[in-house]
Amino acid sequence: MSEKILAVSAGHEITERELNDLIANYPPEQQVYLSSPNAKDELLEQLIGFHLFSKMAEEEKIKESREYKDMLAKMENELASHMAATSVIEKVTLDESEVKAFYNDNPGQFKGAEQVKAKHILTDTEESAQKIAKELLEGKDFEVAAKEYSTCPSKEKGGDLGYFGRGQMVPEFEKAAFEAAVGTITGPIKTQFGYHLILVEDKKEKEALSFAEVKDQIFEKLLTQKKQKVYMETIQRLEEKYGVERKEK
Repeated sequence: MSEKILAVSAGHEITERELNDLIANYPPEQQVYLSSPNAKDELLEQLIGFHLFSKMAEEEKIKESREYKDMLAKMENELASHMAATSVIEKVTLDESEVKAFYNDNPGQFKGAEQVKAKHILTDTEESAQKIAKELLEGKDFEVAAKEYSTCPSKEKGGDLGYFGRGQMVPEFEKAAFEAAVGTITGPIKTQFGYHLILVEDKKEKEALSFAEVKDQIFEKLLTQKKQKVYMETIQRLEEKYGVERKEK
């Protein structure tokens, strides 16, 4: 069965396979988009242009020019150098034992973020917050007060914000919550949203992450470092073998 011909440019038959081969050269994340009808039409126009200029280059004997030959020689050297360097880097491997050892030797690097569990009551004015704080000191239940007075949507859950880490709340609120002792009410704290009364219910200190959670992260880090080390050692060995003379600037 003959291949489907999409266009003929300067006598060259552009087939569906040629178009698909071009798409395959792109990164996987782009291939999905490039497989759409509109994208394929655009790529087909690029192929048409490519073959038109290729024909023009043939007629003008560009391949016989000194400029072309010099550029081709440069590209050949660059490709050969790249392939030689890649052949060195691709041989670098990493055992799981190395990854595990790094994890065991550096426990301080693999801890989760500390978290705070809190409820809050949000009001528009400091005066309102002070009045509510007085009621809380007199024994009013925090959840009841939140449902009655808070202007935040969290009032429906008694002001409950659940657990949160650093960087998830506005700075003033975060600072107050992380500094407050568990079981205490802090505030009023002014933020861009209004005035907050904060009840800290629990705190989670930084906990050690399991090896399974960070294994891939460590592997990529150590492999990159190992490749860089091998690369630099190879450069040094090649300098000694072939010689390098660095001139004064």
